[in-house]
Amino acid sequence: MNDDAQRRFSGTRPVPPQHAFDVARLAGFLRERIAGFDGEMRVEQFRGGQSNPTFLLSAGGRRYVLRRKPPGALLPSAHAVEREFRVISALAATDVPVARAHVLCEDAGVIGSAFYVMDFVDGRICWDPTLPDLTPDERAAHYDELNRVIAALHRVDPAAIGLADYGRPGHYIARQVARWTRQYRASETERIEAADRLIDWLPEHIPAEGETRIVHGDYRLDNVIFHPRQPRILAVLDWELSTLGDPRVDFAYHCLTWRLPAGGARGLAGIDIGALGIADETAYLRRYLERVGSRRQVAEADWTYYLVFNMFRLVGILQGVAARALQGNASSALAVETGRRTRPLAEQAWALAQTIAH
Repeated sequence: MNDDAQRRFSGTRPVPPQHAFDVARLAGFLRERIAGFDGEMRVEQFRGGQSNPTFLLSAGGRRYVLRRKPPGALLPSAHAVEREFRVISALAATDVPVARAHVLCEDAGVIGSAFYVMDFVDGRICWDPTLPDLTPDERAAHYDELNRVIAALHRVDPAAIGLADYGRPGHYIARQVARWTRQYRASETERIEAADRLIDWLPEHIPAEGETRIVHGDYRLDNVIFHPRQPRILAVLDWELSTLGDPRVDFAYHCLTWRLPAGGARGLAGIDIGALGIADETAYLRRYLERVGSRRQVAEADWTYYLVFNMFRLVGILQGVAARALQGNASSALAVETGRRTRPLAEQAWALAQTIAH
């Protein structure tokens, strides 16, 4: 695709000084642990990604991807590359497409922070949700595939693949509200009244608990790799926020695309999605519920709460990006610009919260 987001986020660039590490030491470490890893190693950094710096490694005619924790002071429980490695290793035996995981290193002495290495998956990452280079039928197929894969994830029994202890049982939304309130406060760069109101409102209006499944936490169009020519997902990326929780909350986060503005937020709000061949939010949710075999519909008030919570959660994420940008160690050159979305998103979330009748 040739849209602006695609140009800015796709491909690789030279490793900037703040993310540089000892390449020879890393190569020696990997040679001892990955079969067939040999020859001179070349390192580049992917342009996309705001949280965990991600690198392309080339050696011996093969390509790999390294994800590491960023340098500098980090928020508690953030940038959990160890958990990413565990979950993609476990999901390899399921219908959820993931890259093959090779090695996890928790010794910061190798490159300065914990990291893991997985296979490079050759395909397409689409940054513009309007998929401008595709036909309406092709767009419909790509979105249906997104729907199919998240439903496949939410059908997985965590205990069956060794992930029964991947998250704490019960009170998922309450714990998430508390967590993202802490994250927001820890990286607060300015006072945002709408965020303060949400912090008071969210704990008071939590819906009844749903079932427990593996939740991705950041499932969206640009966190999957599509086949080079087919509407088929080859790998789901960026499992940093995954845990055990309510799958409907996870799906609502995915559906924020329909609510966020086009442009910087890479959303679909205000766009004639019918003309593009993209299903509306209601139809998309209905197809998901069919796929997971749910006999229970989602009450409108519950669905709205899930959306409000996920907007607030994204506010917390954006605030963290803004704080890291001020510290000078954010992993994307666009981090400052991304951080500017915090206030309008908080205000949108608070306006939506007030539409729920109680």
